[in-house]
Amino acid sequence: MKKVILINKKEGETPLQALEYFRSKNKEYKNLPMTYAGRLDPMACGLLLVLAGEETKNKEKYLSLDKEYEFSILFGFFTDTYDILGKVIDNKNFNISEIGLRKNIIQILPSFLGNRIQKYPIYSSKTVDGVPLFMYARNSKDVEIPEREVCIKSLKLIKIKKINKEKLFFNIEKRINKVQGDFRQKEIIKIWNKKGNDKKIQERFFIASFKIKCTSGTYVRSISNEIGEKLSIPALAFSIKRTKIGRFSLS
Repeated sequence: MKKVILINKKEGETPLQALEYFRSKNKEYKNLPMTYAGRLDPMACGLLLVLAGEETKNKEKYLSLDKEYEFSILFGFFTDTYDILGKVIDNKNFNISEIGLRKNIIQILPSFLGNRIQKYPIYSSKTVDGVPLFMYARNSKDVEIPEREVCIKSLKLIKIKKINKEKLFFNIEKRINKVQGDFRQKEIIKIWNKKGNDKKIQERFFIASFKIKCTSGTYVRSISNEIGEKLSIPALAFSIKRTKIGRFSLS
């Protein structure tokens, strides 16, 4: 039996669901204590470190390791979760060429490098007075959102592609339907469908792909939102895949 297990978490799963699925398929781990070192959002996929047996006592060591992600940003929409699994709060038609968008993105990326203070997303599991932030948000209760220092070691634009309106909204609904548990899915899909049927919304959208290396605790959803803010375009994390944790990778 391994002490450190590398799991490729699927989009739509929670980390706990991924861990329990592994345990169900590997009966030798049935009675061992197990935990995962570092969460992944339901819409994120990729590397999940699972610790077994005595190694669970070393969880903090693994939590502090640097992370690498591949992620993409959809421009034109802003949600309360900073990804597609959220209520659309704002959308904006914008007239810019792919060349113009690429130029603007490349200009702002250096401003993200180095140490920075990042607030936790309001829809996250970070606790304040023992209550997860997302519970404050769901109950419309005011809370002072905590922040932490993180470091972005590299952030690179890989490519930009276009997607038409019909394919985009089909893709979003299909992926949200993968999610199990209570994440407001029905309500969120209803909002996305309403936007998809809105004839005032443009017919094509840009999705930009990136690679990032960062310290533990960095929220890629928040980085996606901040890139949009700097460009004055609503934006959200369209996809997130964790590819590396410290020296551990799936490849």
